[in-house]
Amino acid sequence: MPRLLEQALKGGYRILVMAGSEERVEHLNQLLWTYDESSFLPHGSAKDGNAERQPVYLTAKPENPNQASMLMLVDGAQTEALSDFKRVCDMFDGSDDDAVADARQRWRVAKSAGHDLTYWEQTAGGWVKRGETAG
Repeated sequence: MPRLLEQALKGGYRILVMAGSEERVEHLNQLLWTYDESSFLPHGSAKDGNAERQPVYLTAKPENPNQASMLMLVDGAQTEALSDFKRVCDMFDGSDDDAVADARQRWRVAKSAGHDLTYWEQTAGGWVKRGETAG
């Protein structure tokens, strides 16, 4: 996730990361400070304050206080506000059968809502596009 966030920031996005719980938000907050000694990924959460100034904002709530144009959903987090974002990334563990089943259900819901969708899989060689659909 940190590398994807770095790339999205380079692409000019402000990003909202929506996690499944406040505990997970805190874990991700710490991870983003420590994942790479040679890298700096500006981010924050409600605990840090100044949400409107955070290029990457971590939350467990359906909100967008940093006016993000990209949403990254983790831990099965969901929102009905997908249309509020230019890009949405739904990250899940492809080796967890329950997570895959839940992601497939979210795909069906997003597709029926008319969203254009692309499915990417992380492999040892990088990211590979596995499917796409126009809403």
